[in-house]
Amino acid sequence: MSTEFVNGRELLVVEMKNQNKFEKFTWTIKNFSKLKSRQLYSENFFLSGHQWRIVIYPEGNNVLDFLSIFLGAGDIANLPYGWSKFAKFKLALMNQVNGKMTKTRETEYLFNAEEISCGFASFIRLGELWDSSGGFIMNDTCIIEAEISVSKSEHDNQVDHAVSKIDVSTDSAQVSVEPIENTNNLLPKEMSSASFGEFMDFRGLGKIEKAFFPLLDEVCSKHPSLIDSQQKKSGRFIEWAFTALGRVLHFLKTKKVKDMDGDDCSHLQILWEELETFRFDLTWLEPHVQSALCMKSYMERAVQVKKVKQNVAAIEMGIKRLKAKMAVVELDIEIARRDLVDAEEGLDQRDLDAELGYGGP
Repeated sequence: MSTEFVNGRELLVVEMKNQNKFEKFTWTIKNFSKLKSRQLYSENFFLSGHQWRIVIYPEGNNVLDFLSIFLGAGDIANLPYGWSKFAKFKLALMNQVNGKMTKTRETEYLFNAEEISCGFASFIRLGELWDSSGGFIMNDTCIIEAEISVSKSEHDNQVDHAVSKIDVSTDSAQVSVEPIENTNNLLPKEMSSASFGEFMDFRGLGKIEKAFFPLLDEVCSKHPSLIDSQQKKSGRFIEWAFTALGRVLHFLKTKKVKDMDGDDCSHLQILWEELETFRFDLTWLEPHVQSALCMKSYMERAVQVKKVKQNVAAIEMGIKRLKAKMAVVELDIEIARRDLVDAEEGLDQRDLDAELGYGGP
């Protein structure tokens, strides 16, 4: 572990065994409530020979009632043609009262000359952000941290995020790669804690992330056509293909039904569309993917049903309480009737309107 000074700012650098560097950059934003710009940029900081910066949208980027936070890879006008860099990173909104309450999101992305930013549109609700007792804004100061690890492996440019359209109609050695649509707002809220970035040879097909091995091994054993369909393709193409397959499998394996909100459904849709370009026979997998993509509407309906059930339960409980009160009242009435009978017993009935008299004629 060491520190470096870049542009007058102290940066923490942790050297890893795989020669990746994790750099933590802290951005302290003072007079936060007085900054009226739609988007704000941190100063540039450098890692692996490239500049980065944090970008925030105080009132949300294409979302309502959220603070949006992104990591930017510099000025697109100054990036060389074909530039790309794969990075794993964390973005954190610091809680200045209780560090355990700090909001942290992490993901990984292949930044390129056309897709220079990545992050989380729905990072934190504005109500929670501005809560005076929440600890995220103190003395009108907001603190955001970015921690980045840039891959040094030969697979920097082989991550499936770079692939959208692959021409498999020509010779297998000729692979046409085009950038995907901007997915900045479609990334998952949180990634699994599985260790990404460690590559190993998978069945002699090429270098694949180790985290995907058990999943790929299972499906390839059940569906040998997955390997057969890629036999005549180039090595890089095969690595891309099985990485794309591994990502979809990992998503389905690690996500729960309750996790599938709009962002996660959109992210899965992107992963699935990328995987389809590799021409695997995916008839066995498609029903599971389509089912997962429907989970957003299912969860919305499930929440609605839960609310209705709670409402019915509350009404039923109210009825039970009213019935209990009614039983008490009916008992009181019965007792009062008995008291009335006892009171009337032996009482001569007289005309209350008659004169009392005094014995005269």
